[in-house]
Amino acid sequence: MTPEIQLRLFTPTCRFWHARPELWPFTDPYWAIYWPGGQALARYLLDEPAVSHGQKVLDLGCGCAASAIAARLAGASLVVANDIDPVAAIATKLNCELNGLQPIAAVTANLIGKEPDSWDLILLGDMFYDETLADSLHSWLRDCIRTRGTRVLIGDPGRTQFESHSIRQQLLKLADYELPDSVKEENYGLTVSTVWHYQPEM
Repeated sequence: MTPEIQLRLFTPTCRFWHARPELWPFTDPYWAIYWPGGQALARYLLDEPAVSHGQKVLDLGCGCAASAIAARLAGASLVVANDIDPVAAIATKLNCELNGLQPIAAVTANLIGKEPDSWDLILLGDMFYDETLADSLHSWLRDCIRTRGTRVLIGDPGRTQFESHSIRQQLLKLADYELPDSVKEENYGLTVSTVWHYQPEM
């Protein structure tokens, strides 16, 4: 979906793709998969560069950091990639190098629930996969918007946990993107990924 961005990923051509998980060199390598919500966010930022141009941007739960890289390519003044998996920080650095970019700052602390920083834009791709996490995000993001005026964009392909959560009623749809056939197969038949603007009631 974003041919402008090159990423080091687990793919069907990777020898670990078909190996048993216990043979993988890493535990739960979420950072090695280009998830559909992140793909939609990155595509949106590349198509609409004014959204992140000149902005201070946080890619929360960055994984492979594709959204962070898209924001940098679109002209963000500051980009920070955040993921609690320290290997994701290494992946961020490698993927920046692959795209000819200076390394993006990578932070591995859990920022959810912490005092909000002065972000202009927070990006979340595929983060609403667990109800407890979704509840924490809902509360923290609302605080970021209330205290800092942060804009929050969410990418998600319509997972049940997302569609059934109360946050779903406080979102404005910005864009839909049809997923490539290979991504549809890898994500149990999900066909479209959507970018949403989070507009909570204050």
